[in-house]
Amino acid sequence: MGIKDLEDLKKLSILKSQIDSLSVSDIVELEFPTLGPDDTLSDSLALMRKTGYQEIPVVENGSYIGMMRYGTILRKKSATPETKIKSLVSSLPTISEETEITKIAEYMVTNNCRQLAVVNGKKIAGIVSRTALIEIAADMKSLKDVKVWEIMTTPVEYVKDNAMLSEAVDTMRRLDIRTMPVIDSAGALVGVVGMREVIDNGWKAGERSVAGISKSPSTQIPVESVAVTNVMTVDWEDDMESAADVMASKKISTLPVMDGDEMVGILTEYDIIEMISACRERDQLYVQISGLDEEDKIYADAMYSDIAAEMAKISKIHRPESLTIHVTRYNESGDKKKYSLIGKLFVNGRTFNAKEIGWDIVQTNNDLVKKLGDLVKDQKDNHVSRRKKIKP
Repeated sequence: MGIKDLEDLKKLSILKSQIDSLSVSDIVELEFPTLGPDDTLSDSLALMRKTGYQEIPVVENGSYIGMMRYGTILRKKSATPETKIKSLVSSLPTISEETEITKIAEYMVTNNCRQLAVVNGKKIAGIVSRTALIEIAADMKSLKDVKVWEIMTTPVEYVKDNAMLSEAVDTMRRLDIRTMPVIDSAGALVGVVGMREVIDNGWKAGERSVAGISKSPSTQIPVESVAVTNVMTVDWEDDMESAADVMASKKISTLPVMDGDEMVGILTEYDIIEMISACRERDQLYVQISGLDEEDKIYADAMYSDIAAEMAKISKIHRPESLTIHVTRYNESGDKKKYSLIGKLFVNGRTFNAKEIGWDIVQTNNDLVKKLGDLVKDQKDNHVSRRKKIKP
């Protein structure tokens, strides 16, 4: 029996108590890279490439001042290799030794980050990473009752093997993701490609910055020339404990989900972090909209109003625990902006995914939450097969 069958949420309570029985001291990394505010963008990329960290603490005179984030580098198209990182430092939440693990997961979901600093006063004492939380999940026997299809994200964003690498870079930037499956002309999974391959390829070509990388010579090559082809996958009916164990032991952040030879979803570290965050006990629904540009924040109140109206309808059927919506904006033609919204709703431990694209962000958000509401209602009213429910 999976979590979705437990109407009284007892299984989620057990999961939460197991997670929060651990402390920050159990998972903190005491050895970690750091940067100084006068280091350059090129220095930052070199250290990220060497260590695998995507957020690196910036320290000045022994005091923690923020994080240098890989995502920031991707968005700063005007930055040059010589740019001092003090102009690029991000202010992420910090944690203490007393912070609950589910709260750390919530911070990671809210900020879409992979590392958080453990601080004591102004001094940095350590780092907690997504990987540490995945290792917690890999050791949780109760996750044997949760199937991959209950947590995975679908539909899957992918790139074709004969597409230019620049196309994959643009898509990853737009969706704020780091890895994509690669399919061939028949739709079969043939590999994965991520920003690590992009950076490694650019490094070999003599480039030291990702600013404008989608237009650089190193990305004007077919995806298949740099894609990783020995792809680890999981079956949609596998349990989450074993899937998390694969991620932790193989140090893999993304696993395509298969039903036979067909790719039906994608499982990422982020999905597992969202599941851990959803276990957090809250007095009310937790809602997070991320990715809004400054000029779009004026629409936030209208978006939250539409969310509240739809969640009120859902609560008559099941109690929703958390809703995360990620907004990406891109130029479709000329200066006109188009929006892509991806939503993930946790209801009684079951995950519902939806995506909407449109020109009007408020209307697109409204369409998205209504689609999520319809998915919840459909799950209650229709006793169709699980396979039909998850198939894109």
